Amino acid sequence: MIQIRNAWDRRTGAHVVAALLIGLALRLFFVFCYPAADLDSELYQDLGRSLVEKHTYVYDFGSGLVPTDIRVPGYPLFLGFIYLFSHSPKAILVVQALVDLGGCLLLAVLAAVLAPEESRKRVAIVALWLGATCPFVANYAALALTEVLATFLTTAALLILVCANRREFETATGEGSWKFWFLGGVLVGLGALVRPETPIMLAAPAIALGLRWFKPAHWLLLIRTGLLLAAGLLLALLPWAARNWVSMNKVQFLTTRYFQSPGSYIPEGFYAWTHTWLTSYGDGERVMNRLEEGPLQVADFPSSAFDSPQESEQVASLLEGQHTEPYVIGEEPDAQFAALARERTARRPVRTYLAVPLRRMLTLWFTPRTELLPLSGNWWPAQLAWTEVDADWAFGFLFATLNFLYLGLALVGGIRLWKANGVALLVAFVVVRTIFIAVEHNSVEPRLVLPCVPAVLALGALTWSARVSGS
Repeated sequence: MIQIRNAWDRRTGAHVVAALLIGLALRLFFVFCYPAADLDSELYQDLGRSLVEKHTYVYDFGSGLVPTDIRVPGYPLFLGFIYLFSHSPKAILVVQALVDLGGCLLLAVLAAVLAPEESRKRVAIVALWLGATCPFVANYAALALTEVLATFLTTAALLILVCANRREFETATGEGSWKFWFLGGVLVGLGALVRPETPIMLAAPAIALGLRWFKPAHWLLLIRTGLLLAAGLLLALLPWAARNWVSMNKVQFLTTRYFQSPGSYIPEGFYAWTHTWLTSYGDGERVMNRLEEGPLQVADFPSSAFDSPQESEQVASLLEGQHTEPYVIGEEPDAQFAALARERTARRPVRTYLAVPLRRMLTLWFTPRTELLPLSGNWWPAQLAWTEVDADWAFGFLFATLNFLYLGLALVGGIRLWKANGVALLVAFVVVRTIFIAVEHNSVEPRLVLPCVPAVLALGALTWSARVSGS
């Protein structure tokens, strides 16, 4: 690992202390002024309590406690550890604030590892300040969900993968890189036990290395690295898979694509139909998050969901009669939604496979991240008379501006040091995860790309770095 110990001095220490104190104040502000909760956080807390009180991983779906794999166990284990000392909901949030600050330190090290020697200290300080003052992950410390822990583990995995990548190409023989690749796989596996889509980040080193080792003479090195990453990943996931085999008699290394209670029906046809038009976070809130609360009405859907009045009438007829409690879309109407999705895709394939995913990506990155605050986040149009400006508009405009600022800095920093080992890996990670979430996930929730934020900030900190001529 690149040595950064010599970068420490009194001035650096003052920056670290000041950044961490301000970062802690920001996170505690969210924790005590804007704590949040939702059904998922209650589910995770119930699972965490079952680990402490029942010493097993079970959940009550209404007919007694049963073993479950409805969620991967990483975050419930995290909550269970906290419950050993305190059952206060605030204790969870305060610990998450501290974990997020730890992630800021990892971010500083990550940026320093990417930077050339002469500007390493400056880049690390900038990265620490960017991380400590960034509100996007910080405000999720105020909600008992996976985002803070998942982002921390992702940052740790990226740090190790970048170190492996640099050791591979900046030493004569790549000596010792295998240890970092294996450890990187382990950390990705631990992250997958918190957020099951985490293994997609292994595509990043695959892309970065593939660009360097595309010639047949290097294929054995590529295979070796892939096996090391896979071995580390499987080692981390094996205990969970063994538990699922013993308790549930099935091979399950992560969890199913669609989270469901036993015996419930998953409306995959309905989801496929929404993938032909759903691009807005607001539409996701009105439709996807109310799917089991219903009944849904045609008026709940945007005009982009229908290509004709006849299609709108067809959807209205499919929704009629679905007034069970909880609200569900049955198998027969779901099959018709699947057929409708196929018809819309056949009629306009570019829309389904390109336009909608691209608009989803823009939503993921450029929606003001105020979903946990009592604000709408509406900030457009930006030109308003001063008398019309209120706190809602101001916070929306501020958060939207931060989106542009962070991504702009990342673009400049990435271009500035595009030849440095590890930069391509970070860029590939951000791009691959964004595409995966946009294409595969049912909703369009900006929180799902939060694990990319440290990579973006690390690239942004490189704006303050000296250029490199090659690697």
